Amino acid sequence: MSDILLPIIALLSGFVLLIWSADEFTENGAKIANIFKVSPLIIGLLIFGFGTSAPEMLVSGLAAMNGNTGLSIGNAVGSNIFNIALVLGVSAIISPIEVQGNILRKEWIFLMVATLVAGLLLLDLRLDVFDGFILLALLFLFLGYTFRESKKSQNHEFDEFAKKIDKSETVKTWVMLVIGLIVLISSAKLVVWGGVAIAQAFGVSDLIIGLTVVALGTSLPELAVSIASVLKKQYEMVVGNVIGSNLFNTIAVLAIPGFIHPSDVAPEVMTRDYPVMLLLTVLLFAVSYKFGKKHIINRFEGVFLVSIFSLYMWQLF
Repeated sequence: MSDILLPIIALLSGFVLLIWSADEFTENGAKIANIFKVSPLIIGLLIFGFGTSAPEMLVSGLAAMNGNTGLSIGNAVGSNIFNIALVLGVSAIISPIEVQGNILRKEWIFLMVATLVAGLLLLDLRLDVFDGFILLALLFLFLGYTFRESKKSQNHEFDEFAKKIDKSETVKTWVMLVIGLIVLISSAKLVVWGGVAIAQAFGVSDLIIGLTVVALGTSLPELAVSIASVLKKQYEMVVGNVIGSNLFNTIAVLAIPGFIHPSDVAPEVMTRDYPVMLLLTVLLFAVSYKFGKKHIINRFEGVFLVSIFSLYMWQLF
């Protein structure tokens, strides 16, 4: 019992810190977007997308160094499933999410291409350095595109809010943003450590740990940031966060084990887990894009996404 007590404390304290840091991170991210007239979508895709994917990258790298590639791959694929089915689903249940059409026409297409490329690379059930380079090339393409878009984008939606921000507070805002991100990542690590320790105590396999406990732990920042963004009615950041995070998971997190520890991929990844990730990526477009109408992910669609997640979890166990 004493062996389980410390992981449980880590898990609970991680949750508490996660909620606080997500709120700080979202609030200060929105301020930075306004100060520099950057589109909230770009903030969602880059700062939130990359920032909240940092735990996945960290866990993936550490697992690969230990020769535990199953956990790395499970973490990347599992996190993408969690992000769309759970993060977006729960966010839509809390409040229907309005999605801009251009996000679906551009960023979603990039995510879809990355998902298909990752599937093709994993078809031979092997992840190696060559695969890592192809995924890294996609990452640089995405970053180049995002920076180009950020120059075109102007933030018109929060102009009134921007006027209220004292420019002298910029340094303080950046400091709080960084502190929020550090606590966000640290608290996610606490949750992952506690969760993995509990799972291992019950003798669960590495791939399943990666797909469930680790994926949930590393997806908690996305969930916390998305819920905080929904409550603040910053819907662009919610969708930008999910698409950006899934892109980083697919092309950056998956590339890491390819570079550090090339190895075979468990057959279940391609027969069970990848098809669910691909289906959810397609569903992301299906529930968002309403032809000739406002693009809104409603509560019913949120429940539908969470139901798919529940079915997938049932299938795993």
